[in-house]
Amino acid sequence: MSDLKTPAARPANPRFSSGPCAKIPGYTLSMLEDAPLGRSHRAAVGKNKLKEAIDLTREILGVPADYRIGIVPGSDTGAVEMALWSLLGARPVEMLSWESFGEGWVTDVVKQLKLDAVVKKAPYGQIVDFATVDFDKDVVFTWNGTTSGCRLPNGDAIPADRAGLTICDATSAAFAMDLPWDKLDVVTFSWQKVLGGEGAHGMLILSPRAVERLETHTPAWPLPKIFRLTAKGKLIEGIFVGETINTPSMLAVEDYLVSLKWAKSVGGLKGLVDRAAANAQVVWDFCAANPWLANLAETPAIASTTSVCLKFADPRIKDGEAFAKAVAKRLEKAGVAYDIGAYRDAPAGLRIWCGSTVETADVAALMPWLDWAFQSEIAAI
Repeated sequence: MSDLKTPAARPANPRFSSGPCAKIPGYTLSMLEDAPLGRSHRAAVGKNKLKEAIDLTREILGVPADYRIGIVPGSDTGAVEMALWSLLGARPVEMLSWESFGEGWVTDVVKQLKLDAVVKKAPYGQIVDFATVDFDKDVVFTWNGTTSGCRLPNGDAIPADRAGLTICDATSAAFAMDLPWDKLDVVTFSWQKVLGGEGAHGMLILSPRAVERLETHTPAWPLPKIFRLTAKGKLIEGIFVGETINTPSMLAVEDYLVSLKWAKSVGGLKGLVDRAAANAQVVWDFCAANPWLANLAETPAIASTTSVCLKFADPRIKDGEAFAKAVAKRLEKAGVAYDIGAYRDAPAGLRIWCGSTVETADVAALMPWLDWAFQSEIAAI
């Protein structure tokens, strides 16, 4: 162990957490000086900021003009819950799960809303076979499994003439992966993921079909005020032009605006997708050259480019969980990688955030440190 040399280069930014994620490159608090602090979010200055955030989101993501975009409370969780409580119950439901957050939505629908849903699950490392899904039902799924590192490769299996709604939790995919809007009726995400924004705010995007459902369907259960999207049978349009349900943080709004403007500066959606893909490729190449580390995703087509989940594959490791925690702790103590342990419900291993705000040079600089930490812990066995 004493013969192991620490790598010469270090990541300039050791923040590889999968949420909250790394801030944009060059970020400083001075970028938020234009935030209208101490002003009402209902004053013109507040409304304008919120409307700008919605408009820039539409522009960068390429959201169709007839889709509504709203800023809602409770981060991505709040946005998903709002969709589930408000939209489901009109027709049969199919729940798809291949990681812990998808499993959480199954629990909400089956145990809280008590719907007799068809539940299809895939183990960590795989995704549900979409060819087996009945899209005449309402279908709920995550696009990218943040805790499993497995994503839907495309929307080809979703029919254009589906009778049901597709409700997609895209929080670790939006701004880093191409989302086929014509195949998605509800999309949710949070600011603190791919663009590294601050927490507590969610985004809810609705297709015209989803709006029609809201205006024609009354759920069988009570809806808290914070979930209500309609009044007297009509969509509350104000929510989708910046009139939020509850008080937003104008500091967080400003932070999101800064991130959105940075996104435009690096080439918009294509630039963001390319940055995440380049980051993930560095990790994949390292795994290919070092067989003791492998992608948790079992096939390249479903491997995430944002939350890259890894497992150790060395027969000398007897306690995988303890070993993985020791590696992550060693890297954090060295100051080269923070918060890269696998999610608590996921298989033992590492999870490296490779989203668009991460610099490829930092991912490349981390790779020799992975080898150093692995070899150090193996020597200690």
